[in-house]
Amino acid sequence: MKYPAASRDQEKPVIWTVSISRLFDMFRDIMVEYDANADIVPLQMGFEDAVQHIRERLLTVRCDAVIAAGSNGAYLKSRLPVPVVIAKASGFDLMQALARARRVSPEIGLITYQETMPELAEFKTTFGFQIAQRTYVTEEDARAQISELKAAGIKAIVGAGLITDLSEEAGLTGIFMYSATSIRQAFNDALEIARLTRLESSRGRNHAAADALKARHSLNDLRGDSAAMQATRRAVSLFARSPATVLIQGETGTGKELAAQAMHRESPRARQPFVAINCGAIAENLLESELFGYEEGAFTGSKRGGHAGLFETAHRGTLFLDEIGEMPLQLQTRLLRVLEEREVVRVGGVRPVPVDVRIISATHCDLEQRVAQGQFRADLFYRLAVLRMNMPALRERPEDVLPLAVWCLKHALAAMGARPHVNLHAEMLSCQSLLNAYHWPGNVREMRNMMERLALFLAAEPLQALSPHFIQEILPEISVKKQSLTLVTTTNMATSDSNTTDKISIEKALNMFQQNREATAAYLGISRTTLWRKLKSPDK
Repeated sequence: MKYPAASRDQEKPVIWTVSISRLFDMFRDIMVEYDANADIVPLQMGFEDAVQHIRERLLTVRCDAVIAAGSNGAYLKSRLPVPVVIAKASGFDLMQALARARRVSPEIGLITYQETMPELAEFKTTFGFQIAQRTYVTEEDARAQISELKAAGIKAIVGAGLITDLSEEAGLTGIFMYSATSIRQAFNDALEIARLTRLESSRGRNHAAADALKARHSLNDLRGDSAAMQATRRAVSLFARSPATVLIQGETGTGKELAAQAMHRESPRARQPFVAINCGAIAENLLESELFGYEEGAFTGSKRGGHAGLFETAHRGTLFLDEIGEMPLQLQTRLLRVLEEREVVRVGGVRPVPVDVRIISATHCDLEQRVAQGQFRADLFYRLAVLRMNMPALRERPEDVLPLAVWCLKHALAAMGARPHVNLHAEMLSCQSLLNAYHWPGNVREMRNMMERLALFLAAEPLQALSPHFIQEILPEISVKKQSLTLVTTTNMATSDSNTTDKISIEKALNMFQQNREATAAYLGISRTTLWRKLKSPDK
């Protein structure tokens, strides 16, 4: 197999396709259409074999983007230092695949990687299709799902290459769900990413930095079928159509940045940069230069030639301001001017630089209360909150707790290379009342962290049953006694309306975590810098 050398035709993007199933033939057939625009190399391998091979090749040759699909693509995306474009089947692809499957059997199985397709509910009702949806994380998990569907009498299964191969191995009919149109879209996306990657490289940045300017999360990553989450996804889709500013409010761990990324991905700015900054995690003097940039000689240690700020970096894209409530008042004034004038002046500079940036901000605190207390500018608040949305707390959507726990646990086990129990869902079902009784102060982030801890013990003891007693041993914080303490503390903190009460609440939290400031800050949903600032403040 011939690989392009790093010195060969530097202006031409280099794209590698990676696949292990029938998708390989489709990649190979379509790549000839892009010969004039890119050097494309097909690799017929997947998962760890592909990761090792690609990492070795990257030591001597150049690659601007990788194209893969399904579980193989997700595996590569988290392990490679180059951008990975995931080829995705469109809704039209799915309808065509279901129509082919219907000719085989009136009852159809659909198996997708990690997430179901809620929009199929309306499709099933409209067309009268009997579709059993399942998800998988690992190959072993996929085999188990296929076995269950086969036992239920289903003869045709729709899915990606791995699913169709395993279905036919099990004696069923596998219906491949990708079309040439979807694969061409993946090639087009890869060419665009390669162009951005090369552009960033020409400015002295590496491939990983270019990929970091892309929103990684989509609408489907806002998981949950509850009415609250369906409303949240509808709001994200609706707000994505508007260029107006958005304020996302919600407790720590509810997925505010995830919603912001999904909003960017759904918007007309999707191909432009998504830049995020935590306003509470950076010291005030550094935050100013990070946001607005600086000119050469603006301060001691400033970079020769100056430095573009995040507003300039996010030009034509989206700037996400997390923990906006922690922004110092002086910078709030500068931010308001940028929003009003649509131009930024670097620190130490006088020349205004025009910027076209959509602002999405987020906070876990009550900004209107901070406005009343004089801690946040009222005019900036109304400028940032043209559109508003609230992320629902996990305890407010109990029907999502069990499915989220199962998904997070499967994902955590897969990351460790461990196989989930065949009856994992049934065992977790026996723990549902225990999980639903917990208050979940850390919301989905806390759920994910707990399931990672649980997965670690299950990987070490593969035969261990998932019983309520075992979960309480590994996750003692969900016990009734611990929950009561959490509820009292959380309530005290949520109702704090003065500096004195806030200080007492922080001291209580510090005592809970034996003066560990990092753990305390994470629990309170603030950065360590904000915690330090609150403790140092003389009026506290």
